[in-house]
Amino acid sequence: MTYFDNAATSFPKPNMVYDSIMEAMKDYGANPGRSGHKLALKIGRGIFDTRELIAKLFNIKNPMNIIFTFNCTESLNLGIKGILQRGDHVITTSMEHNSVLRPLTALKKDGIETTIVKGDLMGRIDPLDIEKSIKKNTKLIVTTHVSNLTGTIMPIEAIGQVAKKHGIYYLVDAAQSAGIYDIDVEKMNIDILAFPGHKGLFGPQGTGGLYIKDGLDLREMKQGGTGSVSHLLEQPDIRPDKYESGTPNGPGIIGLGSGIKYIFQQGIENIRKHEEELTKHFIEEVMKIEGVKAYGPLDINSQGAVVSINIGDEDSSEISYILDQNYDMEVRPGLHCAPLAHKTIGTFEQGVVRFSFGPFNTHEEIELGIRAIKEISKEI
Repeated sequence: MTYFDNAATSFPKPNMVYDSIMEAMKDYGANPGRSGHKLALKIGRGIFDTRELIAKLFNIKNPMNIIFTFNCTESLNLGIKGILQRGDHVITTSMEHNSVLRPLTALKKDGIETTIVKGDLMGRIDPLDIEKSIKKNTKLIVTTHVSNLTGTIMPIEAIGQVAKKHGIYYLVDAAQSAGIYDIDVEKMNIDILAFPGHKGLFGPQGTGGLYIKDGLDLREMKQGGTGSVSHLLEQPDIRPDKYESGTPNGPGIIGLGSGIKYIFQQGIENIRKHEEELTKHFIEEVMKIEGVKAYGPLDINSQGAVVSINIGDEDSSEISYILDQNYDMEVRPGLHCAPLAHKTIGTFEQGVVRFSFGPFNTHEEIELGIRAIKEISKEI
């Protein structure tokens, strides 16, 4: 099998991730923060260790400002709905995932106004267009870091400067960049950072997180047991407890910590370089194939390890089915939960076939992919 669907979830994971999850499940899988016995304390310590690793990775000064969630979608919902109130204005872009666009659409009924800045045909966003969209009541800017459709790398540091200049909060969706591209919340003026655990950070599904800067108070989306201040009926007003009601995915968070340890061991720059080389190899070869159209910047300096293509006018789902059934090659077709991005680049009707590469892919696999596309293009 050749797996080219890492933008959906990374696979496989480093062995140390599997091992740490199983160890936590079998040897100390108690409920953290609910008891004082040694098993509860051990898994609680492991969860805090992962919090510290995330803080180190993103240059977050206080690990307690990191909230564990079950995926990036939950993180984005908390970041968006926790800060916006009736009468507020928010700016986002046409390149966003539905995990941003759907919460913003749902908030329209609550009197929250949204401006969507349109990208160009390569999915690029101009920070000046964002600045021009600012109003007196603009409270939040939300953008992705790397498009899950075109791989376009957004200028988040420049957008962060715009937000800081105008006293507006900035939320970054790092679903396709965390663990691959350098993210410094201080340098980039990121007030809220949403990230999944199961993609570039190599954790299991069911893990994610949200960074909330000091001094920024978001409304919690749920209330319940936290293992702290249990004598009160009100939700604790301390971090991270305020936002982490209920039993967490302890073994999963332990596995996420192992995934981040793997990144530090390998070097994030080495992981990124490998993915860039694979992406460059794929782009150079696929653009030589007659009848194939590729989307996005098609330049590794501006594009992550995500390349979307179409073969003639053939439906993207049909191409994906052929790759799966005839070549044992896993890709993702369709609209990728990003309908406005597809409208931006002109693929809303056809969709695209998305190839997304990870650190465990090889150049030999890229060649297999190119050969498959060549053969399919000749038959259509």
